[in-house]
Amino acid sequence: MSRQMGDSHRRFLQTMMVSGIVDEQEARTLYKHCCETHNTQCAPDKLDDFIDTINSKLQPMFMQIRKGMSEDSGQQYYALVNMSETEVTRMSSDYADNELELFRKTIELIMGAENGKASSTDILNSVDSMTTKKMKKSETEHLLNRLVHDKWLCEKRGEYTLSTRCIIEMEPYIREMYQDQVKVCHICHNIAFQQRKHR
Repeated sequence: MSRQMGDSHRRFLQTMMVSGIVDEQEARTLYKHCCETHNTQCAPDKLDDFIDTINSKLQPMFMQIRKGMSEDSGQQYYALVNMSETEVTRMSSDYADNELELFRKTIELIMGAENGKASSTDILNSVDSMTTKKMKKSETEHLLNRLVHDKWLCEKRGEYTLSTRCIIEMEPYIREMYQDQVKVCHICHNIAFQQRKHR
């Protein structure tokens, strides 16, 4: 198969750059749309080959469209990830130093929890141990809402978990920083936070 990237590949990549993450069905619909728009062949079982062609061109830029699974639903997702830096610092253009420190503390709380969740109370309490500029309660709550909006965290009934996007993109960082705490699913070999059983 040709590894040449055409207009259909470029359209797919541009959409991924805007959305950051799409579920498998959205990716298939987008693939079909891009092929139809640019009059190229669209084989339903060739989505991964199509993405591999894009990835071969992204490699020199240390980026990749990576596939991952949601722990909550078991659904497959595709996320555009930055491979050049595996630390939280790649978010530094969007977040201040104290916001990044609180995000790191939130990851730490989630990694240390048996159920893979951190309560808003525990996150708010962790502000007291920050080494950068302390945050007020309202600032912390605003940051948590922003992290959810930007798809780094998920929130349900006052408990926070790492989003599918975060897990896909930050996996190397998590494996490196929390190697003693990382739990891996024995079936799919992905990082497991909530210890859900495969259906």
